[in-house]
Amino acid sequence: MLDAIVVGGGPAGLQATLTLGRMHRDVLLLDSGAYRNATVEHMQNLITHDGRDPAELRELARKDIAAYDTAEIREATVDEVRRTGDTFEVLVGDEVLAARRIILATGVRDTLPDIPGIAEAWGREIAHCPYCHGHEFAGERVAILGTERAEHLGALLGNIASELIVLERDTVREVERTGFGLRIMLDDETIGVGGMFIGTEVTQSAPFAEQLGVTRYESGFVEVDPMGRTNVPGVYAAGDLAHIAALPGPMPSVATAIAAGAIAGSVCNMELAQT
Repeated sequence: MLDAIVVGGGPAGLQATLTLGRMHRDVLLLDSGAYRNATVEHMQNLITHDGRDPAELRELARKDIAAYDTAEIREATVDEVRRTGDTFEVLVGDEVLAARRIILATGVRDTLPDIPGIAEAWGREIAHCPYCHGHEFAGERVAILGTERAEHLGALLGNIASELIVLERDTVREVERTGFGLRIMLDDETIGVGGMFIGTEVTQSAPFAEQLGVTRYESGFVEVDPMGRTNVPGVYAAGDLAHIAALPGPMPSVATAIAAGAIAGSVCNMELAQT
């Protein structure tokens, strides 16, 4: 019987595991190897790691965790998470793992607009967060796809881009990466831009919150309190998959995921100490 199983090996899961390992808790991190920022070559807006490859950050975090004897990381895809009385079972293939607590850090999945070329440029010349990718287009002509977020994104990018162009989704036929940015083929013309911002449809990456009966908002995000606790005792959630009601909406970033992982790990440890 483990103290805790952390499902998800991104920044939130890694930090939660490190926090529990430092408190000498028997903790197992299960990492499927699927990451929301898998196509990103350089992450930004994280002190001491600004511009670092996300894969390198994960590798450094794994080395940190390896220093603690009670913490283990396993590359494995979880099939099911279920509650059994006051404890939990995690199914990985034919193996059943038991734990007193569960931390969900599986993140979310982005469904991109169905326009040829967008997937190939996603995380590079095409992004959705100006805080993570805006500066990289400084002084460039930047496109915003769709009118829904045009006003919001335009205000954030006003000090960065040399020119902003709002494009209707149904006018864009194809997007192509070039040596200088993007070539965007429209109905009646072709334009060149340094980069483009888009909105995505966001869904949970894994079904485990639903399997455990965890409350979710209409948006699909897991509801947590400021301490990372869900409505199910013993289940915590951290990172992009979760949302605190006091905030106007999810605020995904590597920095906030790390912070949420630290909080969830600390609260998990405190509640284990009280039992």
